[in-house]
Amino acid sequence: MSEIRDAILGAASGEDLAALPLPESYRAAVVLAEEQEMFAGLESSEKDPRQSLHVQDIALPELAPDEAVIAVMASSINFNTVWSSIFEPVPTFGFLKRLGKESYWGARHDQPFHAVGSDASGVVLRVGSAVRSWKPGDKIVAHCNYVDDQDPSAHNDSMLAANQRIWGFETNYGGLGELAVVKANQLMPKPAHLTWEEASVNALCNSTSYRMLVSKNAAGMTQGDAVLIWGATGGLGGYAVQYALNGGATPVGVVSSPEKGEILKAMGCDAVIDRKAAGYKFWADEFHQDESEWRRLGKDIRTLIGRDPNIVFEHPGRQTFGASVFVTARGGTIVTCAATSGYMIEYDNRHLWMKLKRIISSHFANYAEAWAANQLICEGKIQPILSAVHTLDNVGEAAYQVHHNLHEGKIGVLCLASEEGLGIDDQAFREQVGEDKITMFRRQGA
Repeated sequence: MSEIRDAILGAASGEDLAALPLPESYRAAVVLAEEQEMFAGLESSEKDPRQSLHVQDIALPELAPDEAVIAVMASSINFNTVWSSIFEPVPTFGFLKRLGKESYWGARHDQPFHAVGSDASGVVLRVGSAVRSWKPGDKIVAHCNYVDDQDPSAHNDSMLAANQRIWGFETNYGGLGELAVVKANQLMPKPAHLTWEEASVNALCNSTSYRMLVSKNAAGMTQGDAVLIWGATGGLGGYAVQYALNGGATPVGVVSSPEKGEILKAMGCDAVIDRKAAGYKFWADEFHQDESEWRRLGKDIRTLIGRDPNIVFEHPGRQTFGASVFVTARGGTIVTCAATSGYMIEYDNRHLWMKLKRIISSHFANYAEAWAANQLICEGKIQPILSAVHTLDNVGEAAYQVHHNLHEGKIGVLCLASEEGLGIDDQAFREQVGEDKITMFRRQGA
């Protein structure tokens, strides 16, 4: 691997990279099938990714015709890696076994280890015989929509495919390693003005936020909309705020500290709610919600912007969903993905049906949406929200930080990149975009 790393850092040509032999194995962050029960009986908050995530050598699989092997320079932590590492809501080995039964190529994924990670920036090393648009030496980022396009359900909107999966979560050989195996239709150009670690944090969360807010497949935000954004400095919310501002909407950002509120204001979001300072208690007890607290949130929103939100950007799930449905404007939309606080949702349906509100589900993004979202990064119109960087050997601590919401934005992980700050190919455009904008989450979170 050192020869591959040195060649990339030395700006070797694609021909030179293609001539380098691939190793039989490589280091990757994995969870192990034999440890699936290691946290049995513990509450979610007690389960520690530092105990379950291991960095070890795994065999490089045979390459399918529609795939590429990439040298991963950097990756990032998403909440699905946390779920994999604490084996919730189910261990991910069931996903791998089902994929393993589908085909000869699927069988490679059914292993006693699961190499995790759903983001990557890096360089193409090899391509399969059916790959047309990519070649060794191409600098890329990888999105995580993993589909078999031979199934008719995968067309029109591939997120509706019967066999749609999330790479590195429902498949093996994900991005948190020195190498990764991806389908060619996961590849997108690396933004030339960003470092490897800055480029690595965007694909999953940026694409998800794009689909949730911008795409006609979800909320279809328009100019003038008011958008309530939970976790507005988090991995999803940090991009959602940017899309609201870019799209002529008015974001109302909900955060959990004054420091995070300052990040929002620096981004240009003037309407900020500190939920901890407000002390909302949407649940009176384990089984009952408190509508008076919903009303208090609604009043706080109207005090800030003078009206109810047309769109609520909802991803915490159980803790906030009842409030989200209540505060949404008549005829408005609650767009939801994930459920980091619990996926058994309760809300008062009277406030939905009698005011003609809509709940729209959204899950990652199709290739066209991911490409469009990445293009906005490439053009400097959307900024990375990288707040911290860890090494691959420290991946357990990075996942722990995300598990316990001890971070802002996204946490990057250096894989083959030997240090931070590498990978910038267009310094002039970086200066044009502005170092202060690109590194805002690093500086504000310091």
